[in-house]
Formats: sequence, C-alpha cells, structure tokens
Amino acid sequence: MNGFLIGLGALMIVVGGVWTLQGVGVLPGSVMSGVALWAFLGPIVALAGAAVLAWGFIRRRRGSSG
Repeated sequence: MNGFLIGLGALMIVVGGVWTLQGVGVLPGSVMSGVALWAFLGPIVALAGAAVLAWGFIRRRRGSSG
C-alpha cells in the first residue's frame, strides 16, 4: 500500500506540473494550452500529490503495512 501511495503521489505531481505548464502556455500543442482552468487546477493536483506522497513515506517510515 505504501508503494502505491508513493507512486500515486509522484504521478499526481507530474500530471499537475504538466497541466500547470500547459495552462500558462509554456507547453504548447494541446487544447489545454493557454487555458486558465489548467493553470489553476494543475497546482492543486500537484499539491494533493505531494500530500499523498508524504503520507506514503510517513507510513513507510512507521513500518505500517496495508
């Protein structure tokens, strides 16, 4: 379970970062490019991913399985 949380958190951080960069127009070539909604949602997803990632590491450090 801890590995899953760590992987999910890392994936959310990457996806949120890509969405942010597309939303602000840094990564062109998508229907999401230059759309303010993705510039807003991207950091939220990335921050949620950081929380999930931290939760996974904390559970791993405590030796919790599940």
